[in-house]
Formats: sequence, structure tokens, C-alpha cells
Amino acid sequence: MEPPRLEPVTQLLLRWRAGERECLDQLVPLLDGELRRIARRYMLMERPGHTLQTTALVNEAYLRLVGQAQLDWQNRAHFLAVAARLMRQILVDHARRARRGKRGGGARLLPLNSGLVFSTAKSVELLALDDALQDLAGFDLRKAQIVELRYFGGLTVKETAEVLDVHPNAVLSDWALAKLWLKRELSPKGANAS
Repeated sequence: MEPPRLEPVTQLLLRWRAGERECLDQLVPLLDGELRRIARRYMLMERPGHTLQTTALVNEAYLRLVGQAQLDWQNRAHFLAVAARLMRQILVDHARRARRGKRGGGARLLPLNSGLVFSTAKSVELLALDDALQDLAGFDLRKAQIVELRYFGGLTVKETAEVLDVHPNAVLSDWALAKLWLKRELSPKGANAS
């Protein structure tokens, strides 16, 4: 019996993990559309006229991915999850640098509805969300990872379950609880209760 054939992205990731650094150059074109979709999703949360644009965010993530060759790459979903995390960190770092240069710099609370949908969120709101996700990760890392993978990475329940090596029902349950927790933490009442 012949072993199952791996999809081209997974083959390239395994070769990259084995030390073939040129495989990243082959991976990015295969995943460019998905990387841009993730970047656009992040940029929708930023203020109009943000100094970074979608292409710059993808390029910066690419540069950081080059240094990630030692990761134990699993598959396409895992690669996209890491790329999404890197993009979020790039924007958070950018927002922190911008805040340091301004007077006052107090973060505003991010309003969330039950669907975790952002309308006109700004960089400071991304910082508030990043802080909340770090708090969540402090006591429930998996829930924080699920928010990152599902919301920011755009992964499906099945893909998220594969990346985290859990059952899809666990993803659904944790996703619902994480959204409720974040909504409470990011509401004015939740922030004052801490």
C-alpha cells in the first residue's frame, strides 16, 4: 500500500524544516492570496491612513518567517497560524512605537459584540485586544490560540483543531467561551472590575 500523498504546501514545509531554506520562496507564492487575506483582515482594524499597508504587512511577515525555520511545521494551517501571529505582533509593535511618541497614550476599550466583529477599531484598540489575549493566554493558552487562529488567521474549526491537535468540538466550545471572556474584559465594566 502506497503512503498518502502530502499536499504541495505540506511537502514544502517539511523540506523547509529539514533545512531547504529556498522552500520558503516556493511557499509564499502558493499561499500569497491567503496571506493577503489575513493581512487585509488585520488592516481593517487599523485607522485610516495607517503607515503600513497590506503588502508591507505581508512582506514584513515574510521576513520574520525566514527566521522561523526551526519550527516543527505541520501543514498549511499551521503555517498560516504562525503568519497570522507574526502579523498581529508586527501591528502591535508598530502601535506601541507610535504610542511612545505621543503624549497621553492611554488605551481605549474595544467594544465587542457577541460575534467578535470589529467595525472601526484603531491601533490602540489592537493593543487592548493584544493585552486581553495575553491575559487569557496566562490562564488558558488554548482559548487564546483559538481566538488567534479563528479570528485573525481565518482558519476553520477543522483547521484550528488540526493545528492544536484537539477535537473540533473542543474548538467550538473554547471559541464560544473565549469570545464571552474577551467581550467582558474589553467592555468598560469588565475593565473596571479587574
